[in-house]
Amino acid sequence: MQKLLLHSCCGPCSSAVLERLVEEYDVTVLYYNPNIQPQAEYEKRKAEQLRLIAEVYPQVGVLDCDYCANDYITAVRGLEKEKEGGARCKVCFELRLRYCAQKAKQNNFDIFATTLSVSPYKNAELINQIGLNLQSEIGINYLVSDFKKKNGYLRSIELAKKYNLYRQNYCGCMYSYYEAEEYRKSKGIK
Repeated sequence: MQKLLLHSCCGPCSSAVLERLVEEYDVTVLYYNPNIQPQAEYEKRKAEQLRLIAEVYPQVGVLDCDYCANDYITAVRGLEKEKEGGARCKVCFELRLRYCAQKAKQNNFDIFATTLSVSPYKNAELINQIGLNLQSEIGINYLVSDFKKKNGYLRSIELAKKYNLYRQNYCGCMYSYYEAEEYRKSKGIK
């Protein structure tokens, strides 16, 4: 089996992705998400990711990272007012995928990937283009994927319920949090 380093944004998203990948790859999950704010939210999501692996996918390794919000804040400086899905998100995807590709290369993995494409709110074409660019630049294979296909997103929701995983209501950064809050207020949702 090829050794795959899988960047994961959270337990719910990784649940359906891991279900697909563990049959074909020797998977290690990389939890590197400097975009997630505040730190308490980061720790909560990380704990759920680790719990999912321990309880459901014990054959999956973990490459944990320290909380480093400054990496993200520095990377997106000047893009704070961008809407969700815009230029700020592209920079965020590249930051996390670059880190994953570098770690994969340094640790002798065969291939790297990300769970990000399981979300219907994430542009899989853009994510894959970034991954392929990094494949060429860093010299480590990238797994092109759109995990939301074949009911991947629906399956992630089912698995999150089955395993009682915490599901967040915003992408992770404070900008997406405030945007989600504004939307909820406009719709009268508490």
